[in-house]
Amino acid sequence: MLYYLYEYLTSQGIHIPGMGMLRYISFRAGMAVLLSLTIALVYGKSIINYLRGKQMGELVRDLGLDGQKQKEGTPTMGGFIIIIATLIPVLLFTRITNIYIVLLMVTVVWMGAIGFIDDYLKKIKKNKDGLSGKFKIVGQVGLGLIIGVTMYFHPEITVKRKYADAKVVNRNNVEQNFSPTEKITVSTVPFTKNNEFDYSGILFWMNDKDAHEWAWIVFIPIVIFIVTAVSNGANITDGIDGLAAGTSTIILLALAFFAYVSGNIIFADYLNIMFLPNMGETTIFAVAMVGAVIGFFWYNTYPAQVFMGDTGSLMLGGVIAVLAVILRKELMIPVLCGIFLIENISVMLQVLVFKYRKRKFGLEYAQNNRLFKMSPLHHHYQKDGFHESKIVNRMIIIGVMLAIVCLITLKMR
Repeated sequence: MLYYLYEYLTSQGIHIPGMGMLRYISFRAGMAVLLSLTIALVYGKSIINYLRGKQMGELVRDLGLDGQKQKEGTPTMGGFIIIIATLIPVLLFTRITNIYIVLLMVTVVWMGAIGFIDDYLKKIKKNKDGLSGKFKIVGQVGLGLIIGVTMYFHPEITVKRKYADAKVVNRNNVEQNFSPTEKITVSTVPFTKNNEFDYSGILFWMNDKDAHEWAWIVFIPIVIFIVTAVSNGANITDGIDGLAAGTSTIILLALAFFAYVSGNIIFADYLNIMFLPNMGETTIFAVAMVGAVIGFFWYNTYPAQVFMGDTGSLMLGGVIAVLAVILRKELMIPVLCGIFLIENISVMLQVLVFKYRKRKFGLEYAQNNRLFKMSPLHHHYQKDGFHESKIVNRMIIIGVMLAIVCLITLKMR
């Protein structure tokens, strides 16, 4: 909104000293992260007290974990802190008509609403199972469908690819190094020299024209799968104090960096990557959410004063998935979101191995010989005697390493 105010005042010949800084994405991003962090820190305690007053305390199942019962009654639905602290700076400092910002705000509200319904049913209606899994999946698929269809059909979502023989080195004419804007389903493949992959290539039996015309048949289901998988991954990771918030912060920082360089044609030229018109505004959204999550982390570190609940975890996973998709970095998710991935895989392996051993050797053997002492993986380490703070800190360190690997891919080609 402030950017539009600046444009209006300038058009009327009114020039307020310092307001010209709003032209720069870097300035607006800095202001957004400061404001989001301030909102989360200052008003977080009030929100926690409100949730406690509404008796939104966590009901803890006895899983035999140290310190588990002490968490009984800790307020949940803390994801509202993240949502509020993100949306206010985004509304103030971004061009809110930008299609990428619209998609991201829809994601926050959509996934936050699904998580809220789940938390509401658990805490207010005392339904221990919360929202049925199939309804969660329907919600995630619905969001994925919206993102996929918009990405494929919206005229403002385009890319500019650098010519292989580009030679212009003058930054004022750097646009000559790039092709005209294209409406294609292309993505970035990490760790490869020719690192662009067009989803239409999967339809290899068609000619090029038909393949590009029907690429949505492949692209949209993949987007749906990514949104569903990553949001569930974040949800599963949110099991001990600070884990989901800490790892999500690292992922969002990496995506914010990708958004900045991909939306700046000079950096895109230097790094020899795709230029994504209108993507720069996404940087502001990403860093605003970073500030919000760090502010929430203040209250969520061990011993947690609040849990984010599904309101926060499903929303965070959804935003990370959508950011990766719009940045054409979705094929990097297995590395960048490696913590989410191993947490998900640990649950799937636990179930598969248990079913196999039950069928092969009987129920008693399967119960006494599980693959992990408990799943997801962070609970296995708790059962192994590690304090949850140590588990969280080490997983954040691993997350930092994975993010650095992803950033290195900008030159590892």
